[in-house]
Amino acid sequence: MPILYTLKSEVLEANKSLEKFGLVNFTWGNVSGIDRDEGIIVIKPSGIPYSELKVDQMVVMDLEGNVIEGDYKPSSDTPSHLALYREFKNIGGVCHSHSLWATSFAQAKRGIPVLGTTHSDHFRGEVPCSRPFRDEEITGDYEENTGRLILETFADRDENDIPAVLVAAHGPFTWGKDAMDAVQNARVLEFVAEAAYRTTLLNRDVKQINPLLIEKHFLRKHGKDAYYGQVK
Repeated sequence: MPILYTLKSEVLEANKSLEKFGLVNFTWGNVSGIDRDEGIIVIKPSGIPYSELKVDQMVVMDLEGNVIEGDYKPSSDTPSHLALYREFKNIGGVCHSHSLWATSFAQAKRGIPVLGTTHSDHFRGEVPCSRPFRDEEITGDYEENTGRLILETFADRDENDIPAVLVAAHGPFTWGKDAMDAVQNARVLEFVAEAAYRTTLLNRDVKQINPLLIEKHFLRKHGKDAYYGQVK
């Protein structure tokens, strides 16, 4: 099967899974995937309902944003995706949604603290929230500036350790080794956001867990000596 058709199919299924897993309402989200060898990305077309999406509607672009294949306008968030692909060299997929709990933290302009090991199994520290947009960033190249704002937020963070961010007053972005992995990270992000909110209702004085516990749980799954799961 041609590589491009395979990538388009994977990105299609990743986008459809947003609705399946309750991460979106209407058309409020998008997923993309990249073929690094070919230097192309595939992304959801703008404004098409997930139930109506077909593989031949996926938009193929280069890293400069030029459409290579497809009759539809790409997602309006495409410049944000492209900015992440250009800077985060190891990622293979990007997901953006307006899922309820993660968006609630973004609107509160708060990061999601590590209150338990469910969080640290997946994210090696607090999921950060960006600073608010400046006026000129809104009136200028807004979607491109969204990507730049995410990159600024990760200037002193490792995107491989924390594959998620909250854009202040906007919503979450996640990334991963491919399109479906980016969606998986969005699912985990939504869970830990809700869990953090509920935890603070139960105990308003709760503190972040022991840093040693954060490291233990993250590294046993993702470190070079990881031992979680079966030997491959």
